[in-house]
Amino acid sequence: MARRKTSTSISSGRPSWFVYGALAVVLATAIFPFYWSFLIGSGDQSTIYDQNMSWWPGGNFLANAAAVISNPAVSFWKALSNSIIVSTTTAVSTVVLSTLAGFAFAKLRFKGSGPLLVAVIATMAVPVQLGVVPLYILMQKFGWTGSLGAVIIPALVTAFGVFWMTQYLSQSLPTELIEAARVDGCSMIRTFWHVGLPAARPAAAMLALFTFVTTWNNFFWPFIVLDPKNPTLPVALSLLQANYFVDYSLVLAGVLLATLPLLLLFIFTGKQLVSGIMQGAVKG
Repeated sequence: MARRKTSTSISSGRPSWFVYGALAVVLATAIFPFYWSFLIGSGDQSTIYDQNMSWWPGGNFLANAAAVISNPAVSFWKALSNSIIVSTTTAVSTVVLSTLAGFAFAKLRFKGSGPLLVAVIATMAVPVQLGVVPLYILMQKFGWTGSLGAVIIPALVTAFGVFWMTQYLSQSLPTELIEAARVDGCSMIRTFWHVGLPAARPAAAMLALFTFVTTWNNFFWPFIVLDPKNPTLPVALSLLQANYFVDYSLVLAGVLLATLPLLLLFIFTGKQLVSGIMQGAVKG
């Protein structure tokens, strides 16, 4: 009996018009808030209240941006440098400490590792607002209130980072590589440096970007613990609407200025971000 040949049809790989249409809708939905902010930020005080407002941007964006930068109540450059320091330090420390903890939970066997990992993950269910009062009292006793250390030190490592790196390393790092390194005489820290860390690079890049963006946009805790004269960028921009009358053209111009570094970050690191997401989703 002759074996029936089965033919498999291979698609050309070109998406249909429906896919392009759906992507166009998603792209327009993502871009519209930025365009709306630029539209208001390029106008004047009366732009947002004009019923016949034009959808074409005005010519006042540079003037509004200069007004935000030169505003003495905002301290734009100091706030920008503070945000860069806080976000960069937090991102680096979170990646290093989370990767170390994830390597230990994923590949080392020690007593109580399972319950300890569950306890770490359980902290993600606790709202941040519940820990504000005891955390503020602790920062006050240490004398850190008003300084950047009060924002950086509580965020040196996150439960999400530990969970993310544990899941990634448990799936992408073969145990045989660790055993081979140990047989060759490597200590555990050298094994982590030469075997674990290279394997975790895509997930670490994803975690670094996520942590940087989250810290950059964080407003709640810095607003509570930092001094108005030493703010991060979101806290400084909130001072633009501290009066009875809010000039939304200045506020949205400042928001766009604060968003610009993040856009540049994603432009230069977008490929690494996508690589980290895709490789983290594939089981080894």
